[in-house]
Order: sequence, then C-alpha cells, then structure tokens
Amino acid sequence: MYNKFNWILNGQIFKEDIRLVKDKDNNGIKVISLGGQGELGKNMYIVEVNEDLFLLDSGLMIPEEEMLGIDAVIPDISYVMENKSRLKGIFISHGHEDHMGALAYILKYLKVPVFGTRLTIALVKAKLKEDDYKGKTDFIEVDSDTVLNFPEADISFFRTNHSIPDSVGIAIHTSEGAIVYTGDFKFDQAASELYKPEIGKMAALGEKGVLCLLSDSTGAEKPGYTPSEAIVAKDMADAFENARGRIIVACFASNVNRIQHVFNAAAKSGRKVAVVGKSLHRVYNTALDLGYLKVEEDAIIPVSELSSYESNKVVILSTGHQGEPIEALQKMARQSHRQVAISEGDTVLIAASPLKGGEINLAKTIDLLYRVGANVVSSRYKVHVTGHGSQEELKMMLNLMKPKFLIPVHGEYRHLYAHEKVGAAAGLDRENIIIADKGDIVEINSEQIRLAGKVSAGNILIDGSGVGDVGNIVLRDRRLLSQDGTLIVVVTLNKSDKSIAAGPEIISRGFVYVRESEKLMDEATSLVNEIVKKTGTKQPFDWSSLKQDMRDSLNSFLYEKTKRRPMILPIIMEI
Repeated sequence: MYNKFNWILNGQIFKEDIRLVKDKDNNGIKVISLGGQGELGKNMYIVEVNEDLFLLDSGLMIPEEEMLGIDAVIPDISYVMENKSRLKGIFISHGHEDHMGALAYILKYLKVPVFGTRLTIALVKAKLKEDDYKGKTDFIEVDSDTVLNFPEADISFFRTNHSIPDSVGIAIHTSEGAIVYTGDFKFDQAASELYKPEIGKMAALGEKGVLCLLSDSTGAEKPGYTPSEAIVAKDMADAFENARGRIIVACFASNVNRIQHVFNAAAKSGRKVAVVGKSLHRVYNTALDLGYLKVEEDAIIPVSELSSYESNKVVILSTGHQGEPIEALQKMARQSHRQVAISEGDTVLIAASPLKGGEINLAKTIDLLYRVGANVVSSRYKVHVTGHGSQEELKMMLNLMKPKFLIPVHGEYRHLYAHEKVGAAAGLDRENIIIADKGDIVEINSEQIRLAGKVSAGNILIDGSGVGDVGNIVLRDRRLLSQDGTLIVVVTLNKSDKSIAAGPEIISRGFVYVRESEKLMDEATSLVNEIVKKTGTKQPFDWSSLKQDMRDSLNSFLYEKTKRRPMILPIIMEI
C-alpha cells in the first residue's frame, strides 16, 4: 500500500528501476472511462490492476450552451467512491483544466496523493487556492525518470509534446504488459527544449511490450501532421511588426507555449505586454516563477499603465472566464470590459480555436471587432495551431508503442471512430480496438480485450458553490424560463368560505409586456376567478387541485392566444 514515507526523504522521490513483475498474476486488468469519451474535456480514466486502482487525470468541461447557468461540469465519481479503499493515487498528465480542473471538487471526498510534474503540481495548487480548497492533500512531484512501485503494478512516465511544458504520458507496468496513457500529445519536430518529447522512451516501452494504449483522439480527423509551433512563432512576430496600433492577443490561459510566443514577438517589436484575466495571471505567474516562461523583467506592465505608452508600443494579452478568450473579446468590443475597450486602429490576434459549438460565437465576435474599427488578423498569418497530433502523429505513436490493443480516448465519438480507422491503417486488427463509452468496463488480458459491463458515469454540474445539486429537472425549468418566461398568479382566499379576499394578481416575467397586453391579462384574471369560485364550492377543499386547475386552464388559454407556454406558478394564501 502507498505510504508517502516510503517515497519521500528530504523532499526527494526515490527513482527505482521497474521491477520484474512476471511473478504477479495480473488477470484482473480493467480500464474504465468516467469522462473524456464522446466529449471534449472532463478527462478521467480508471486503470484497475487486480486490487490496485489508479485514477488518471481529473478534468472538468466547460458547459454546453443548453446548460444554462452552469459554471463547470465534472465526472461522476460514484464508482471511485465505492472503491476508494483500493485507490492508490491520482496521476495528472499535464496542467490543463480539462485534465486537472475537477481536483478541487473530488479531493473533498478522496484522501489520496496526487502525482504530477513540477509545473503541473504548481498549477494544481494555484487552482485549488483560487477555488478556496481547504483540505489537506499530499502532492508528489514526479519527472520522466520517476518510477513508483505499488503492490500490483509499477508506474513510470515519459515526456510528451503539448502546448504546455511538463506534459507526460503515464505507463502502468503489469505482468501482462504496460497500459500506456498518452495524455494530450503531438510530435513537433522543431519543438524547443521545454517541449521535446522523449521518443526514445516511447520506443523502449514498445520494445518491452505495451498491452494496451489509451491514446489522444482529438486530432484523429485531420490528415497529415499538425503544423509546427515554429511557424506560429515566425508569423506572430511578423504580425506584430506590421501592426500599427495596439495589439490585443486572445488565447487560452493555459497555453504556455502561446504566451511565450507573444512575449517573444513583443520583445522583437519593442512592445510592452499587459496581462488581462484572472486565470491568465495565475498561469503566467506560476510558469514564470518556476522558469517555464522566459520573460525580461521590464517586458510586462500593469493594465493601469497602458495609457502611459504610445499605442504602437503595447500588447494586451487577454483571456476570459475559465481561461476561454472569446467572451473577453466580445466585452472589449462592446466597451463593457472592466479594464480594456477595443477601439479603431487596434489589431486583434485570435490565437485560439473555438470551443465545441463556438464557431458561431467566434464569427459574431469577429463581426463586432470590425464594427468598432479593429483589424482582425486572419488567414494571412498562422498565429495558432492545435496542441493535438493529427493522423500521421497518431500513427507514429502507434508505431513507437506497438500496442496489442488500442482504446481511443479524449474525443467526441467521431474522433474516436476516426482514431479506430487510423489504428487499422497502422496495422492493428479491428477486433483489437475498442471504442468505449463513459462507464464501460473494458477487461484486458494477454489474449483479448472486451467490454464487460458498465459502471455509473455521467455529469456532475457545478453551479456557484453547489456541486451536483442542479440536475436535469432544474435545467429543464431553466430552459422553459429562457424560452417562454414565467407567469406568477397570486390569490388570497378567506379561510372560512374560500372566497377571494384579494387578487387574482398576475405577474409576467419574460412572457409578455403587460402594458401592451392588458386585454390578455384581464381575460387570464377572469379565468382564474372562475377556477377559484368553482373549486371553492367543492368539498373537501383541495389546495393541490386548485393549483393544478390553474396551471392546466391558463396553459391551454395562453397557448391558444399566444402559441407560447410560459411556466405558470400559482401562489395561494389564506387569511
């Protein structure tokens, strides 16, 4: 069983060789996804080796448009809670919130160590502090040379190339072979030292024997290779040189590589940088303190000092809520942002891809920017590339790892399906590739891979400080309110004979403008009067029947008159 004192002495982690585990019978190997399958974000995967249970990543997802009022979505960890005595730790592949953002919520219920690289652990701690996490958790720093020994398996790590430094893949070594989780990755042949992947270690894992590969599928639909970050660095520098006024760069807060490109281009063009956005400040300060960002001391200025500089001497690096940049740009264009307003002559670089379903929002934002006179840098310069590998890079990972089985992870179903085709093109038999859904139990041994049941898996919705207290019924009510509004009916009855003492008063919110719909309101009031008189004569008097009659009658009447169905809320008092 894991004991931190077996591993840490004066702040150091012992690095041991991978043991020969052939004497252990690992027939009970299971892989379960609690998130990240059939969706982008919320990545969380369980690997079970006999009695040991390992949790890989703990991400959140930015809510979809129909999730009205929801701040974030995290995986359902019911299965982990049922088996928490077997859980050996949480292993984080890198510092993006779709892989570590749920920790602030699940660590309240799971008292286990969290393993991650130096930058990843620092970003996790900063995020937990921002989320006001008060619990005590052991955070264990690892690097690509660390080997952790557990009763049923050993765990090792290898560096990968992604848009944030200190990204690693995770290998769980069993007697049947390794279960390898790639995390997010691509292969950039021009990557700087901080971002270079350990291709040799990946090949060595493949030579020793990979039983099953859990591989990133986000770029599986894109043919060829993902363009190099070196192209982005050059084009961004060129765009900065050619800009005449202020430059506003919108990027994801956790894209450390892109942040570095912005500072490099600003230095070449003689500009100062102002950082806007809480999450961007958190990532920037953490990466800078640990040496993962190289920035001159006088390169950054406070937002309050922007007016002290000529417009062609400043860059504004911005992001928005939860590190998503488009929302902040919209506010700047509408002049409603608290710190920055975009004006005529500004140059805007959108160094980010739109989130799922955000293409229309992005198009509207660009239109707004043009309306206020900004110059939006578009196809002439490539100022953003994805951090995920395209088809040829997925094949390269498969050829390095040489897995017997493949489970595509991290993507919508179309991405997983495309990855299955990539796997088959790389030489894997189709029957050795499993497209698993959330909650599917995938059993693996040296002979076969198969689906063997299902566990509870779904969405836990975060709304303010509430975790899981908003479900489908609440979301349905919010959707109804957003579509046709609400009608509140207030009636006061005499206690003795149930006659009307006051009212009915009808209040409309989001349904009709009362001053222009007086006739409709009068007819609705008369209808309520009739319902109350009719129900008041019945014995015994039933409050619930009265309310239901009001709802049903008003619903039919209002739909006939307006073709709308507002939410009807009767409030009946007695004096």
